[in-house]
Order: sequence, then C-alpha cells, then structure tokens
Amino acid sequence: MPWRRADYPADWCDVIRPAIITRAQNRCEGSPAYPGCRVLNHSWHPDTGSKVILTTAHLGRCEPNCGGLSHLRFLCQRRHLTLDAELHRQHVIERLRRESEVQGQLRLF
Repeated sequence: MPWRRADYPADWCDVIRPAIITRAQNRCEGSPAYPGCRVLNHSWHPDTGSKVILTTAHLGRCEPNCGGLSHLRFLCQRRHLTLDAELHRQHVIERLRRESEVQGQLRLF
C-alpha cells in the first residue's frame, strides 16, 4: 500500500523508523512464516534473485498505525507480501466490487 505520512506518528521518520533499522541491522527480520530470513537491504535476494528493498511491516492491525516497536518488523518484499496476503486479497475484493458497481451491477447484500 502507498505510504501516507498523515497515518503515522509524528516521530516516525526521526525516531521510530531509525530504531527499527538499527534493531534489524539493516537486514530482513523475518516473518512468522519465514523467521530465518536475514537478507541485507539493497543486496540480491538468494531465493528470488531480485533486488532487496526492505520496508517496515505492521504485524498487527492498529488504527491509526502506531509506532509500537513490538509489532513492527523490517522485511524484504517476499516476507512483507506474504505477511500482508490476506489484506491484499481484501483490497482486491473491494476494488472489484467498486468497479462492478460503477458499471451498474447492483449489490444483493
């Protein structure tokens, strides 16, 4: 999902994100599905062969997104996408529903 600055705590860029990167030592911290991943940021991924760009993932769903380090992880694309697979599926369903309504499809429920 796109990053929207307004959705995050004021100290995200200055305090929280640097703390996550330091904790992770600029490496993937692994996800529950792949706990052993430690690939280095901006290197080539050994499993996929793609360039690694680590991003911050939320292990839980809090609204608004909070800065609790206990549920934030620095993850490679493969781990982050796996972690968020259900969320991405929900977004696809919502998008398809909206598109069908624009084309005149009525909702039954």
